[in-house]
Amino acid sequence: MTQTESRLDGADFVRASACFVVLFHHLAQRIDARSELGGNVFAQVFNTVGGFGVGMFFVLSGFLLARPFWQALDDGRPLPSLRIYALRRAARIVPGFWLALTVTFVLSVTVFGFALDGWLCLRYAAGLLLVSDWHWTTLFPVEINGPLWSIGFEVSSYALLPLAFWALFAVAAGRLRGLPARLLWLAVIGAALLAHWLFYNTVEVDPSRRGWQYGLQGGAKTWMPWFNPFGFFAMFATGSLAAGAQVMLARFRSVWFDLIALAAIVAAGAIVWNDGLLGGGEFYGWLRVPYEFPLFQILIGLALAAGPSSRVLGRILDNPLTRYLASISFGIYVWHYVVLELVRVFWVPEIEHGTMRDATKFLVTGTVITGITMVIATLSYRWLEAPVMAWARRFEGPRADGTGVTARA
Repeated sequence: MTQTESRLDGADFVRASACFVVLFHHLAQRIDARSELGGNVFAQVFNTVGGFGVGMFFVLSGFLLARPFWQALDDGRPLPSLRIYALRRAARIVPGFWLALTVTFVLSVTVFGFALDGWLCLRYAAGLLLVSDWHWTTLFPVEINGPLWSIGFEVSSYALLPLAFWALFAVAAGRLRGLPARLLWLAVIGAALLAHWLFYNTVEVDPSRRGWQYGLQGGAKTWMPWFNPFGFFAMFATGSLAAGAQVMLARFRSVWFDLIALAAIVAAGAIVWNDGLLGGGEFYGWLRVPYEFPLFQILIGLALAAGPSSRVLGRILDNPLTRYLASISFGIYVWHYVVLELVRVFWVPEIEHGTMRDATKFLVTGTVITGITMVIATLSYRWLEAPVMAWARRFEGPRADGTGVTARA
């Protein structure tokens, strides 16, 4: 994971891994756990661990987006341009998300038979406005494409990050830098956890028809109020702290960093594997923040912080295939579930939740679903996401330098 002038090698490995953890999770959910196929250890693990992929995305995003702020603070420069920050975030997320959201909304009514009522329209509108994460009624902005729930949380973290750095710059600029400034960031994580605690102790969720047996709306009631923007920002801010550490370590190169990064990746993988074998819900950690918070997020952050100073590990992990998968990962995330459901309706009805028993048919169907998804994701990146990002950069102006690290961030 060596660092170059314009990007961080190694972050692509985390991004691609996170993406496929989520994809394989949703495929494994279709297996009959009582069958011979369901007894396979990999099927057992991936059946329950998809959320860890989402947790990896949040740590990685916080890591990438915080680096320019830490660099500016350490160099004595002012807060990076928030206009450019917002422009880049919107260009990266909004076009692909809006397209997937709208196509799914139309398909949910025309193909999957959901009623075009006021509630469905409200959820869709909340998704378009990027505020679906603030209430259980809109947590899933559309039917069918459940993975879109995380985009609202991501956008809220995008908004909270510059606010946190604005406060940090107000206190530390010209006074603190280096390790003292990083220690002060712990107050940001603490404030996020306090807000999370206040949210789940004050927000009430309707207990009627609560549970996944009642669909996405019923499932949302089992996640909220513990799934809320502040808890996910705590994960995001953990990645931001890792970015602060990486900026301090950037001038060093040593095999010790290879060992540290490798140990962190192995330990994080062990958590996923062991929790997957145990089964369970959302693996709540401190204060019921999901996905074994903070241990799992710290390990991912440690790998990201140590990786750019490694000597060998990055050449192994950050290969051309990994970079390609990372470049289309957003498209894979927002499209794979729609492809899966369309395959179920039009080709393989056995791939319903918890019903697939034939190992050969499952492998063939899963491969086809993955292949179709990758084609759609490649087309989305080539013809929508990358052109919009390039177009948006024309409006950045003279303060573009130092406000970001890479378009894929």
